[in-house]
Order: sequence, then C-alpha cells, then structure tokens
Amino acid sequence: MKVRRRARIVALQALFETDSVGHPPDVVLQHRLEETPLPDAGVDFARALVFGVLEHRKQLDAFIQKNAPQWPIEQMATIDRNILRIALFELYVDRTTPMKVVINEAVELAKMFGSESSHRFVNGVLGSFVLQMQGASDSPHPDPSGGSPQDAEKEGGA
Repeated sequence: MKVRRRARIVALQALFETDSVGHPPDVVLQHRLEETPLPDAGVDFARALVFGVLEHRKQLDAFIQKNAPQWPIEQMATIDRNILRIALFELYVDRTTPMKVVINEAVELAKMFGSESSHRFVNGVLGSFVLQMQGASDSPHPDPSGGSPQDAEKEGGA
C-alpha cells in the first residue's frame, strides 16, 4: 500500500477516535503513528490532514450538509463524515492532490471502513461538491457552501 493511502488511513482513524470519543487529536495521532509507522513524508501528510480537517471542520461540515441535505451531519455515520471531511479538505483547502485521486481515495476508504453503501454515498456527496465547485470556478477560490471564503474567515471557519 502506498504511503499516502496509509497516511490517509492513519488520519481517518485519528479523526474517527477524536470525533467519536473526544480524545485529544495530538495524542490519538501519536498512538496511531506508533501502531502504523510511516516515513517522514507520510507522517507530515497524516498530520496535515488531521489538523487541517480540525481547523476547517465547521466549513467542511457546511459543505457536507449542503451536498447531503437529507443527512444531518450529526446523524451521519462517523466514518463517512470523517472520510468526507478529509476529502473535502484535500479538494477545497489543500488542493495539492488531483481531484480524481482524492475522490478515488475517499471511495476506497469508504469501501475499507464504511458500510456496504458508504462508497456510493461518499462518491455522490463528493460528485455534487465537485459540480458546484466547477460551476463556481469563475471565483478564485469557489465556496460551494454558498458563502465566500472571507465570510468563513469572519465566522472563524477558514
């Protein structure tokens, strides 16, 4: 398995634990990295995902809610919610990984860790997000949640 996928798995496990039982993210991530050693680049990537998602969680959750309005964020499966947060962080904030790779990786994580239908749900939400992003691509940093990145910054999101 490639380093970045392993790093995403570590990040997902850390975010899941942090989200579901409230343990401190730095401690959880350290334990995960002890259990799954990664090269320095993988550690840096996992750390960037975990702390990036946590920093932008409010805005990422707004994106999820807009693209899956029939599923209140707090009622969504914890694993699905965190797979989506990671993918949306990579697509909207980080922007260093190609869109198709991010979506494929999220779908693979959903197949590995989610329910039988998780991969279809994740793919559908991300597909909706990407369509909105492409529709708003005239903006230098489109915001499919309906507000501007500056609005999110004022609200403490980005």
